[in-house]
Amino acid sequence: QVQLVESGGGLVQAGGSLRLSCAASGRTFSSYAMGWFRQAPGKEREFVAGISWSGGNTYYADSVKGRFTISRDNAKNTVYLQMNSLKPEDTAVYYCAADRNRRIVVVTTPYEYDYWGQGTQVTVSS
Repeated sequence: QVQLVESGGGLVQAGGSLRLSCAASGRTFSSYAMGWFRQAPGKEREFVAGISWSGGNTYYADSVKGRFTISRDNAKNTVYLQMNSLKPEDTAVYYCAADRNRRIVVVTTPYEYDYWGQGTQVTVSS
């Protein structure tokens, strides 16, 4: 079992930056691919970024490519999402998730992920 806790959300002006963290409990964290998703009001949960167990493979949604960077520190059981050049359309609740069935391949569909955090709100004002 893995428990995930996100932090780092908040209110920021357009063009600003935030760094989200996802702290994981459980000794198997380092063997899982991880993902960040987001959900805006009235919209479906969507994939943002993913990373393989070693950090060697990363994958981004087109909407955040070049602005967001996902990384992980397995020694600290933590995954990060650095968000730069934020836009009002990035406003959403951001969730991290763990895929216990994959180590190298990153998938983008939420139902493939087994463990979820409670989410952290990111609000970007114009």
